[in-house]
Amino acid sequence: MAVCVKDIVPKRKGLFITFEGSEGSGKSTQIKLVRRYLEKKGARVLFLREPGGTKISEKIRRILLDVGSAGMGDECETLLYMAARAQLVKETIAPALKKGMIVLCDRFLDSTLAYQGYGSGVSIEWIKKIGGFATRGICPDLTFFFDIDAQEGLKRIQRAKDRIEQRALAYHERVRQGYLKLARREPARIKVIQGSKDKDEIHWIVRKHMDGLLGL
Repeated sequence: MAVCVKDIVPKRKGLFITFEGSEGSGKSTQIKLVRRYLEKKGARVLFLREPGGTKISEKIRRILLDVGSAGMGDECETLLYMAARAQLVKETIAPALKKGMIVLCDRFLDSTLAYQGYGSGVSIEWIKKIGGFATRGICPDLTFFFDIDAQEGLKRIQRAKDRIEQRALAYHERVRQGYLKLARREPARIKVIQGSKDKDEIHWIVRKHMDGLLGL
């Protein structure tokens, strides 16, 4: 079963592109490069991150990533991610797509499936059902998954780790395998890119997929 359900913006003019990856995969670097690339071509681009992107969603983000929230249950965590996402879709993503913008989002529903589903053991089918409600059925036109060895990715993090990043290596390995399962199920949408490559080489690969989507 695919992640996406009926899109509430069936006649949307814009494009929705998401960037996924385990910790330290380099996705945040690549999304910035893509934004710059598209803006140079004259495209109207909106960059967002999850959880976050709106005043309400950013408040939820602080709760989710705070190391002081260590006692949070898996169900609570999953619902908070969905709540932040629902606000972002309603307030920002859906309106931008209707206006014909290219929306670049650092994480989306695939992250919840990988982290809370495959990582923490929350029901995948339940996440998909709640996800369809939270996203209003909006599905990415293209998703990049930057794959990297879990241990290598965690070593790349130089700052203090947040609540999710501090979890055991086994957890992050389950997350990575979860992403790979999702990619195998939806190869037309999810493009797997090796995050261990040089960032310029990765950007070149991403640009090829972008040009194909945009017909350039």
